Amino acid sequence: MRAPGFSGTRIADPWESYFTMQHYGAPTRLLDWTFSPYVALHFATAELRDFENDGEILAIDFAKANRLLPKTLRNLLDDEGSDVFTAEMLGSAATSLRELDALSKEPFLLFLEPPSLDERIVNQAAMFSLMSNASATLDEWLVEHPELHSTIVLPAKIKWEVRDKLDQANITERVLFPGLDGLSAWLRRYYAEKGQ
Repeated sequence: MRAPGFSGTRIADPWESYFTMQHYGAPTRLLDWTFSPYVALHFATAELRDFENDGEILAIDFAKANRLLPKTLRNLLDDEGSDVFTAEMLGSAATSLRELDALSKEPFLLFLEPPSLDERIVNQAAMFSLMSNASATLDEWLVEHPELHSTIVLPAKIKWEVRDKLDQANITERVLFPGLDGLSAWLRRYYAEKGQ
């Protein structure tokens, strides 16, 4: 990983470097997800400028998606009794994206639980998905597998109520993004709500 002066987290293997890169906003094949419906609702109601529009939450049955993995990866999950990969587990099957791509001619989707690099990952109940092939897209893959996902619509007319309940439950930027950036985001939203 090229990052002169990088004084961040210990990076034990290539998969952890992808998690770290994604965490800091670098473009990767990883897509952020959450195990928590409350965190998903937070992101569906975080942008006040979008309150006039319905929100959508995409839910994927990742345990069912695992049935479409190459046999090597399915066996690895079965042996561990897990529904998601860790960096260490995935590293035992493939140490690079190229090796992962070579496991199947057909694109596949796998889910990874990142290590607890910091409070954000923990507080957001983070999970990542990864398409096996760089030219494959999640949208196209989901069209081919409609039984694996559903969309939950959050009507615009109840977004304020949902946002208020999330704030009362402390599902806010201050918790999900610990530090000054999270506090700043919460203050911007809070004072915008009050019209100040």
